[in-house]
Amino acid sequence: MRVLTASRFTHCWYVSILLLLVCSIHSVTAAEKSDVSDKPGSPATDDSREAGNWTSFRNGKLQQGIAESTLPAELELLWQHTSSDGIASTAAIVGNRVYMAGLNGYVECLDLKTGKPIWKYRSIENPDPKEFAPGFKASPLVTAKGVYLGDEDGIFHAIDLKTGKKLWQFKTDAEIISSANVTADGKLLFGSYDNSLYCLKENDGSLVWRFETDGYVNCSPAIVENFTFVTGCDEQLRVIDIATGKQHSIMPLATYLIASPALMGDNLYVGTYASEIISVNWKELRVDWRFKDPKKEFPYHSSAAITDEYVVAGGRDKQVHCVDRKTGKSVWDFATRGRVDSSPVILGNRVFIGSSDDNLYELDLKTGKNIWKKNLGDDITASPAIGSGHLIIGTESRNGALYCFGKK
Repeated sequence: MRVLTASRFTHCWYVSILLLLVCSIHSVTAAEKSDVSDKPGSPATDDSREAGNWTSFRNGKLQQGIAESTLPAELELLWQHTSSDGIASTAAIVGNRVYMAGLNGYVECLDLKTGKPIWKYRSIENPDPKEFAPGFKASPLVTAKGVYLGDEDGIFHAIDLKTGKKLWQFKTDAEIISSANVTADGKLLFGSYDNSLYCLKENDGSLVWRFETDGYVNCSPAIVENFTFVTGCDEQLRVIDIATGKQHSIMPLATYLIASPALMGDNLYVGTYASEIISVNWKELRVDWRFKDPKKEFPYHSSAAITDEYVVAGGRDKQVHCVDRKTGKSVWDFATRGRVDSSPVILGNRVFIGSSDDNLYELDLKTGKNIWKKNLGDDITASPAIGSGHLIIGTESRNGALYCFGKK
């Protein structure tokens, strides 16, 4: 899912979010010494993650931002694929294929090793390149059946995984920035700026239910047990029963949320518009702790990554923050030269995150020390994807591109 920037979407200051939280697979593959899967980055079990792949915005329905792949100790640029208007969403990596969505209205499938196109899908059927095509800010969700995401005109697209042909479409009443997730029984969940959370059947796109809120639904859907979560401009956290589409419970948050939450146990962790990172017990509807930088007050657009010990998130104060997951106390801060709207990804003891200062950073999870960085020459609001031994990330500008790092 795209993290919004003020320059393109000033109305994001009033965004409310879809908080959807879940279960997945924890099975880190140790393929070589340089690949990291040590204890600091070991998360609680999330049975929706697939070892070696990165299938959705935060790679799992708990949205922990944890990679289940390997990476070489030193990353090398393998290829780049240009995209007019740039890329603000997170790519998906499944096997030897990369699925990317661009602001130019194209979803593209690329060969992971070479970056060569396999197929290309456009948000409109008109092939004329001069004809405007609504762009994609949502990140693609990839399942065994297809590729799923919404566009700026409010059309939700289902695309054939192998051919890139249209399977079906579903129309909402406003743009879709929310990245989709899927339940075990084949129900797709996503939000729209028409103030609604949708549940569709994956097979044919038919509507199961629609839950209307009092504000935009912006964030990636997540699932935990039989529940999903959504907030609106009324600053409420709503717990929704997936089976019925009815509200189960509600909690006042006293702030807008722009970032997506990460879940571990009974708690969700998220940065807020009120310049805080908070831990919320969603079962007991209680805020357990709040972290706030004592020197700077800026909102969080970056979605947190979490381990058993740490919560890591980027801030619009140009810093990456790491706090203790259980207490909310600061562990370290890392300063960049631009806003950090990119959401971090944790692989073992390594943290990867982009910044609006054009740099992709690798940080040490325990200390926050800068291990490596690469200047990509353009604003990075997209988040990294790590799968099949590669790291993929896009840049946002008319000269934007998708970059692939690995080992030559």
